[in-house]
Amino acid sequence: MNELNLTIDAINPAVLWGANNDHFEIIKKQYPKLKIVARGSEVKVLGDEAEIKNFEEKLSQLIIHVEKFQKLNLQDVERIIGKGLLPVLVPDQNGQDKMNGNGEVIVFGTNGMMIKARTPNQQRMVNSITKNDIVFAIGPAGTGKTYTAVALAVRALKNKEIKRIILTRPAVEAGENLGFLPGDLKEKIDPYLRPLYDALDDMIPAERLKVYLENRTIEIAPLAFMRGRTLDNCFVILDEAQNTTDMQLKMFLTRMGPTAKFIVTGDVTQIDLPRKQQSGLHLGLRILADIKGIDIIYLTGDDVVRHKLVRSILEAYGDIQ
Repeated sequence: MNELNLTIDAINPAVLWGANNDHFEIIKKQYPKLKIVARGSEVKVLGDEAEIKNFEEKLSQLIIHVEKFQKLNLQDVERIIGKGLLPVLVPDQNGQDKMNGNGEVIVFGTNGMMIKARTPNQQRMVNSITKNDIVFAIGPAGTGKTYTAVALAVRALKNKEIKRIILTRPAVEAGENLGFLPGDLKEKIDPYLRPLYDALDDMIPAERLKVYLENRTIEIAPLAFMRGRTLDNCFVILDEAQNTTDMQLKMFLTRMGPTAKFIVTGDVTQIDLPRKQQSGLHLGLRILADIKGIDIIYLTGDDVVRHKLVRSILEAYGDIQ
């Protein structure tokens, strides 16, 4: 058995290993054949020579990144380690899904960031959209349903599978209040659509995204703007679908052209409609469940990929069943 001993003295080890050793745990999981022990600035590695050499190279790249930027996040770790962290579902001995670290990236984002499914249910979204034309992704905040949906749309555009991406949300708080907000219509509506812009910023370089938005290769618009249209040869995402009425959701789904893909995301625990108005998502999930070509995927607190406290918050509020 080969041994490697390193001293990290050029950077703060706490930045390298992450808060609560989050980065260190990810790195260890990518090298299951190595025994890696880190105490402060001292690192000891035992195992196969080739694996140790690969580990040393990747660790050096992580250190260089920290030296340059004085910070390191999980995305940086995944991008630099580059050992295929996309979770793939394989059956265990009991026939249940489990995670496997060998998989492909959904799409390469800005600065080489690898955008990938990080939980079994996110992976189900990736698998399902290849087999179905409409996918519902339902789950609480922080489960990555919108982010994964946008990544799938960007991949389809880059692969020339579709010509356009259309992202839409119901502006439930708009109504008459929009008139009192400053600016033109776009400036009034954009705050409601900001999460969609944020996802795109991670996946498409700024200048290219600007061109896409200007020539409407990518269109971001409130749900009301979909009325009367036929959406074809495009990838369409309806976000925050829990804030649609029955008629709005029906209107949206019936915009679908022959070669379109639709993903509908929603969180049935966070409905912002007026108190006496029923969410159209409840009815849609009930009556569409058995239609071939439509798949419904339920994400849970186990899929939360934001700060680990988000899961505890969801549990406290009772959103995790």
